[in-house]
Amino acid sequence: MDAPGAGYAFEYLIETLNDSSHKKFFNIPKLGGTKYDVLPYSVRVLLEAAIRKCDGFFVKKDDVMNILDWKTKQSNVEVPFFPARVLLQDFTGIPAMVDFAAMREAVKTLGGDPEKVHPACPTDLTVDHSLQIDFSKCAIQNAPNPGGGELQKAGKLSPLRAQPKKLPCRGQAACRGSCDSAEPDRNSGTFAAQIENTPVLCPFHLQPVPEPETVLKNQEMEFGRNRERLQFFKWGSKVFKNVAVVPPGTGTAHQVNLEYLSRVVCAEKDLLFPDSVVGTDSHITMVNGLGILGWGVGGIETEAVMLGLPVSLTLPEVVGCELTGLSNPLATSIDVVLGITKHLRQVGVAGKFVEFFGSGVSQLSIVDRTTIANMCPEYGAILSFFPVDNVTLKHLEHTGFDKARLTSVETYLKAVKLFRNDENSSEPEYSQVIQINLNSIVPSVSGPKRPQDRVAVTDMKSDFQACLNEKIGFKGFQIAAEKQSDTISIHYEGHDYQLTHGSVVIAAVISCTNNCNPSVMLAAGLLAKKAVEAGLCVKPYIRTSLSPGSGMVTHYLSSSGVLPYLSKLGFEIIGYGCSTCVGNTAPLSEAVLNAVKQGDLVACGVLSGNKNFEGRLCDCVRANYLASPPLVVAYAIAGTVNIDFQTEPLGTDPTGKNIYLHDIWPTREEVHQIEEKHVILSMFKTLKEKIEIGNKRWNSLEAPDSVLFPWDLKSTYIRCPSFFDKLTKEPVALQPIENAHVLLHLGDSVTTDHISPAGSIARSSAAAKYLTNRGLTPREFNSYGARRGNDAVMTRGTFANIKLFNKFIGKPAPKTIHFPSGQTLDVFEAAELYQKEGIPLIILAGKKYGSGNSRDWAAKGPYLLGVKAVLAESYEKIHKDHLIGIGIAPLQFLPGENADVLGLSGRETFSLTFPEELSPGIMLTIKTSTGKVFSVIASFENDVEITLYKHGGLLNFVARKFS
Repeated sequence: MDAPGAGYAFEYLIETLNDSSHKKFFNIPKLGGTKYDVLPYSVRVLLEAAIRKCDGFFVKKDDVMNILDWKTKQSNVEVPFFPARVLLQDFTGIPAMVDFAAMREAVKTLGGDPEKVHPACPTDLTVDHSLQIDFSKCAIQNAPNPGGGELQKAGKLSPLRAQPKKLPCRGQAACRGSCDSAEPDRNSGTFAAQIENTPVLCPFHLQPVPEPETVLKNQEMEFGRNRERLQFFKWGSKVFKNVAVVPPGTGTAHQVNLEYLSRVVCAEKDLLFPDSVVGTDSHITMVNGLGILGWGVGGIETEAVMLGLPVSLTLPEVVGCELTGLSNPLATSIDVVLGITKHLRQVGVAGKFVEFFGSGVSQLSIVDRTTIANMCPEYGAILSFFPVDNVTLKHLEHTGFDKARLTSVETYLKAVKLFRNDENSSEPEYSQVIQINLNSIVPSVSGPKRPQDRVAVTDMKSDFQACLNEKIGFKGFQIAAEKQSDTISIHYEGHDYQLTHGSVVIAAVISCTNNCNPSVMLAAGLLAKKAVEAGLCVKPYIRTSLSPGSGMVTHYLSSSGVLPYLSKLGFEIIGYGCSTCVGNTAPLSEAVLNAVKQGDLVACGVLSGNKNFEGRLCDCVRANYLASPPLVVAYAIAGTVNIDFQTEPLGTDPTGKNIYLHDIWPTREEVHQIEEKHVILSMFKTLKEKIEIGNKRWNSLEAPDSVLFPWDLKSTYIRCPSFFDKLTKEPVALQPIENAHVLLHLGDSVTTDHISPAGSIARSSAAAKYLTNRGLTPREFNSYGARRGNDAVMTRGTFANIKLFNKFIGKPAPKTIHFPSGQTLDVFEAAELYQKEGIPLIILAGKKYGSGNSRDWAAKGPYLLGVKAVLAESYEKIHKDHLIGIGIAPLQFLPGENADVLGLSGRETFSLTFPEELSPGIMLTIKTSTGKVFSVIASFENDVEITLYKHGGLLNFVARKFS
């Protein structure tokens, strides 16, 4: 949807690259001179895109000059940005695709041509968030997950998953070796061998195993459970131009983006330009570690980019983060990530770009960099950028870039001064410079309820005990002193165990953040190997799982010989995709659940992800800690977080000798040697082949190819949403909000998980009632994330999180008060009554409303509930953008004011009018039914946002453009 003549204003900058490719490029340094030379690298990427796309319509010359004058214009002007591509994942991607399908219907209704509705920007969609753990080592997990989050009776242990008495071979059906043998002959040199390009291998007999049984069974359940959604995705890939679908079972969006989709430098016809990406996943930022500018903007804005519109952003401040020194030998990259996260959060980089430089940068591998970049949403930055350097080029060589392509990439990036070199004496100028000495970072975890609450491993025991004493809050559980030593006995699989406060009941190495980093995954495997060899084990009631980010992880864990040791400790591969991290997990055993309930125990989960909000993993697990993969394994072995690893042993060996963590912790040299040997070109090559070939289930899946999607009115997965029901060719004038009731009165740090949960659908919820009324059983409910293509389910799931604290109710519950009748109802039921009565709604909230994952249904859901405005102290930027994009007014209290300061109970009604001419940050006046009058800020940042709001949201705006 580029306007004719894109880049025409700067055609004189086009030159031919001085290499064998003879490609063209815009020689940007010629325009900027010394101004360009001091620009941060990330701003140079913005400038190149503006010059290349400058057409006088979407991008004007003034926009180009504003970016070039970044030093004086930062934070003061809005600039457009055209990314090179878009990335969707299925949870947040299906609403975008459903909206595209619905927009075709709307355009046809208004007399337009529906075939014009398709992405103008190349778009990749990865099906990775629908995986659930139906099968793993525990008996309770060997029955299909009903998705309802209710207790299931433990069945018999599946014969496929029965734990072997001997370590060597687990007797996989596809292994043709003599699997009754004892220890393999490590002296033969075949112990760690790997047959190239086989997904999994019996490491003791070198017989290829196509996939672990758990993977195949979970994938089979995934296809059966999500067939309708998968057919819709396949229809979309057929009828929409520029859409490619990465089939399920391949890997997570951010991992596949990093390993397969990333280009670093793109080529369109004969023109070279920097790779860049936006998408519907907050982990998009991972690719900034590869020198690719990218960030998550949510579904609504992503749809605009897909339709050929630019992303509009305030020209950002860029914080330069200077890394010096070498990291502590015992600190993993995850420790570095969490250390930098805490430091940047304390400094305050919200809404800014962060760019890394300094001698310490060259000491970090690409996987270290991408892990650091991946966490930037946790410290509020838009993105964290590592410019391309020699380390990047070496990584690209290992991942399959041929010599000619590498030469072209290097030559181009150096020509436009996007290549960082340690020998350069001068660094760019930054808005602010902060310094971090990597040697000062010590091993740590984060928790028990928030990712920013970092705890040194050496302080873990004392910190957990302090949490037991503290009042209920982000760091407290308020357990009476006399009950802190309580123990509850359980009988499990023929043995007796003791549960106490701090007992680990979930230990998950998952795909969310860390599995992109071979060093930490291999460290976990080596630790498991040493633990098993020392005679240590994990208690069987602990729900352990290993969900890699892609098949590449399976390759190097298998080829390095550590996979059977992880499996021996219960960390079996259960599939590829988000599972435990987003609540897609089977319930704990009844014995554990009953013990936790009986003793009111603070049970713990330990996971290698980046989100640990309370109740996210399991309702009964109150303390959740983020840790590196080797620490996840260590805490699983210990069975508790209430341990001092320096002075207390993990367990004893067969002779009774105490085994401490330092006895089995792998050295950096050990990990590095394994990483160099096994993370090799063939692994990346195999992943690419897997993506391009697909799998039998996906390839044989039938899907329609009609211009308009044939909606099935009986479907509970895919429904034509109601966003366009009242669409007119021209927007109507802004209507006042009169006598609005408060639907919810919320506090600080309300997350998108609170607003629109992604996990299992509880049996007592409004969504469950809807599905039950349509003949579904709890086993067929699936998850909210899987049903994001059904607006009826998602609206009923809005504010359905059991941990939602509504001040009207006074305790965590997905309830509110319908004030006209005085009834306490489910949030959906109350909103439905208000809508029948024609009463508009608002939400009162505190600081950081909408924090956490980017999730467009956290805006769409409230909109369909009838919410006209949110009044909060502050917002997470991505969520505020979503509110505007759907047509909800984001109102903000004046500094120093909030509902308490103004004496608002939330039981009043609220009225406000909008002036004919809105402007960014305009002050509006609210009047309440009690006679109180106060001013608020309309939190629009630019004229584009105001235009979208006047149209009733982005979808209406775009649909009108096609009509």
